[in-house]
Amino acid sequence: MKILVILPRFPFPLEKGDKLRAYHQIKALSANNDVYLFALSHNRVGDSAIDELRKYCREICVARISKFFGFFRVVRNFFGIRSLQIGYWDSRKAQRLCREFEDRVQPDVIYAQMVRTMKYAAHSSRPKVLDFQDALSMNQERRMMKYRGLRYFFLHYEFKMLRSAEFNACSIFDRLTVISETDREAIPQHRNTEIDIVRNGVDFDYFSPMQVEKRCEVVFCGNMQYKPNIDAARFLVNEIMPVVWRSHPEVRVVIAGATPTAAVRSLASDRVRVTGSVDDIRPYYAQSKIFIAPMRIGSGLQNKLLEAMSMRIPCITTPLANSSLNATDGVQVLLGSDATRLAEAVVRILDDETLATTLSDNAFDFVHSNFSWSVAGAGLEAILHRAIEIHNADEKVELEDE
Repeated sequence: MKILVILPRFPFPLEKGDKLRAYHQIKALSANNDVYLFALSHNRVGDSAIDELRKYCREICVARISKFFGFFRVVRNFFGIRSLQIGYWDSRKAQRLCREFEDRVQPDVIYAQMVRTMKYAAHSSRPKVLDFQDALSMNQERRMMKYRGLRYFFLHYEFKMLRSAEFNACSIFDRLTVISETDREAIPQHRNTEIDIVRNGVDFDYFSPMQVEKRCEVVFCGNMQYKPNIDAARFLVNEIMPVVWRSHPEVRVVIAGATPTAAVRSLASDRVRVTGSVDDIRPYYAQSKIFIAPMRIGSGLQNKLLEAMSMRIPCITTPLANSSLNATDGVQVLLGSDATRLAEAVVRILDDETLATTLSDNAFDFVHSNFSWSVAGAGLEAILHRAIEIHNADEKVELEDE
């Protein structure tokens, strides 16, 4: 099977969740198929990143799109009453390059990631599958509820436009995929039960337990430019940890992740370390007694929870983040819905070594049983084959009607 994969970002290095998902899916699909990659990028993609994807792709085409002109595309979409972020990625030059690449490759099926790439595949007559990844409209809705005034107006506008795009995707693509049942239920389409679940996985060989000295008590990791991670970091330091410090003033916190904003950097203190970008995130998991993901907004599955669990680190998170993970509170993870309960969970683990060991062992077994990239890749491959069958059957019906 020849598969044309269309991505809104080049899938390496793996500092963002959509890149991680795309990279491992491409790797899995390449085992039995010929994969051709078309990716958008704001910056020049380095040779090392290209070389990494060449291991799995027969051919790669990268279309540079300008951030500067992205602003004008956003304005164009606002006055055209369309999604702003779809507009940001909507380069006509890049679409032309994509069509030319498709015509030359002649793929059996197109696999596009996120509604941001809908227009790059929508007009193709070939079988096509769209991966929503997350329900972006749900993500936007959760964000807008935290604001008022002009920011609320724009976030609410984008929420409505994303819901419209997600609805329309159901009639454009032969099959649709999403990361979890929670995200599937949030897609505004009465046929959303037909959307296939394709979960993320963990690289178990890479994220494996490490025997190192514990240098801090609590760690939170992620891309620190991402709004939900910024909110979680501030929530952790400003609201959760003050409760912990009342009884455990010695507790140290590490916030590790790429491109921290000024708001995240300002959290640093004698008890809080903000690392910025790191070459290898694994030591930060391993050197901590607890991993916490206090997510209050966002959607999809938190890969950082999967990684920490795979490294046998006891984890704490919110019901919102766990809605896609589906771990059992008190068995594989501890849950807290507010600062007080999350702080109590931190203290429980710090004070009870048996609980910490039980949680980490159960979580390790949980991710190994439910989050394998190879299993997810095999499921995706079957979905792509099914899309070809559906498309060909529909074409046959149309010909018979003529």
